[in-house]
Amino acid sequence: MNPQADNQIIQDIHTHPLFVGTTADELRDLLETCELKHYGKSQKVLYSKTPREGLLLILKGVAEVFVSGRDSNSEEVLEVLQKGDMIGFSSLADFLGEKSENTDQYAVEVRAVEEAICLHIPYPVIEARWHDDTVRDFMLRQASIRLRDIYQSLAEQMKQASHFGESEPFIRRIHDVMTEPVIVVDQDDDVQDVAATMVERGTSSVVVLNDGDQLIGIITEKDLVARVVANGGGPGIVAKEVMTANPFIIADDAFYYEAMSSFLMNGIKHLPVMRRGRVVGMCTLSDLLRKKNRGTMEILHTIEESDFKTIDAMKPAIYDVLSNLIQDRIPTTHLLNVITKLYDRLVKHAVWLAVRAVEDRGFGAPPVRFNWYMMGSGGRAEQFMLTDQDHFLVYDDVGDEKREQVETYFAELGTEIVRHLEQAGYKRCKGLMMASESQWRGSMKKWEERLRGWSLRSTNDNILLGHNFLSYRLLYGDPELHDQFVGVVEEILTKSKIFLYRMAEQEKEHPVPTLDHPIRALFRMKRESIDIKMHALFPLHHCLQLLSAHHGIFEGTPLERLDRLVEIDVFDEKTADEIRFAYEVVLSIRVDQAWQSYQSDTERTSKIHFAHLRTKDKEELMIALRTIRSLQNQTLGAFGMY
Repeated sequence: MNPQADNQIIQDIHTHPLFVGTTADELRDLLETCELKHYGKSQKVLYSKTPREGLLLILKGVAEVFVSGRDSNSEEVLEVLQKGDMIGFSSLADFLGEKSENTDQYAVEVRAVEEAICLHIPYPVIEARWHDDTVRDFMLRQASIRLRDIYQSLAEQMKQASHFGESEPFIRRIHDVMTEPVIVVDQDDDVQDVAATMVERGTSSVVVLNDGDQLIGIITEKDLVARVVANGGGPGIVAKEVMTANPFIIADDAFYYEAMSSFLMNGIKHLPVMRRGRVVGMCTLSDLLRKKNRGTMEILHTIEESDFKTIDAMKPAIYDVLSNLIQDRIPTTHLLNVITKLYDRLVKHAVWLAVRAVEDRGFGAPPVRFNWYMMGSGGRAEQFMLTDQDHFLVYDDVGDEKREQVETYFAELGTEIVRHLEQAGYKRCKGLMMASESQWRGSMKKWEERLRGWSLRSTNDNILLGHNFLSYRLLYGDPELHDQFVGVVEEILTKSKIFLYRMAEQEKEHPVPTLDHPIRALFRMKRESIDIKMHALFPLHHCLQLLSAHHGIFEGTPLERLDRLVEIDVFDEKTADEIRFAYEVVLSIRVDQAWQSYQSDTERTSKIHFAHLRTKDKEELMIALRTIRSLQNQTLGAFGMY
């Protein structure tokens, strides 16, 4: 450990239960192999799937343990740890000799909520202290308390899970479409008997219960094929060896679209239906498709199976989902949440295919870590129809001897990604903001130079590039490299405040328009139309970007940035709700108009004619514009422009 550590830290370590009772010499010997680690606010302390090599003792600050969802934008916080708590209890099984064959055993990640100091304690130090009864009792108590708290946290999060379409009473509930009674098997039933039961009952899945009648797994036809037939399984195999443990579930009073979004986002076809902790039915994708007569949606589950020749079939399938969501008047932000997850699956698969294609052409596997980012509406997670491509590549720095090889590889990959996305339905960007272009790919150092160049030359063109760039969202790549990249962005923009100031100046030159009172508007409308993108959406995006950057937030969708600004008290909840309402209103009008243009095969435009809006939409739009105008004024005020 660093000998310069202050006395308070040494005292905190000495009085911790793991080290209490040691002499000064014993403590010094133990700490020789330990290391003090400093973490900034929001910095990752542990990454998922990173091998653990000991425990971390928090000496200062707060950290949170979380698990990321199956998409890049969702996560659940499992617990919050403070001074005196230890990080890494899940790895104690390795230390105790219970090695896991599961490569995803460390699915959780840890990040600092505020600046933190941790002491890394390697396993040999723990082993040296393990003989002490006090230490073993402390570790057991901590593990028990941690387990209890995590269960309570998960239970609370389940209760607070948001519902799709709460305001739409006509949307069907799951208990109206589920199959009941559910077919149940015991965890120790022979798998041959399970298969026979499925054939006899004509079902494609059964749920597995333990001796306490609690759901512990699900067996589908796919499980039987993959884990029994494909492996040449014979007699003696029981249900718990074949089942998928801890399956996704849904409550019986959930809405139709909650189940549909779970199917689409998680790539599954069966959802056990729960009521007060018990399985009461089964909801399948087929049930929903049959009830709504939407059989064409089944093609969505072939996204990951598609190749270059068949990936173009995904666009009409996703558009079919979009059509049904619009038809049922699902709130726009929920609609975009579902559609974004589908597009994310599509583009991730396209990038994966591009990597394979480059490898097949003899360029080999990626020579270094890389990340692929989307910008524009895709980056903001508000893309509802396929637009132009808008993306860039970032990869690790290398020495001079490998630079040409690495640059050649990523030039090929960038071109191949564009080709695959074009095949999937994304048009090439007219402004060439694509990873196929040298100015939109590069090493970490190259991007640092590029961003510094934009900030030093704050031309109108560079400011436009900056706004588009700041909508970036990681879609494919390495999370640790991503954190490094965000750190570079933060460093450059923090040092070059003039760039943000110039962006604010441009915002001042384009004030958000306000409309007349609705009564007066019936008789004399000063404006006949408004460009919903230029006069509403873009100002909202730009202001949230600028305010976020001004307060040290350099990534996130508009709603994610808004949440972060609430957390640091830039907005109160009332103001944030008004901004969310404005965002929903503007997006809803935008989606409706664009979809009507698509259906009528007319040219898409962002210009909205008031004569074509319902009275309710006009009134809501006026409220939304006033809110965005207020947001714009607050943003300008943050930069001293009044």
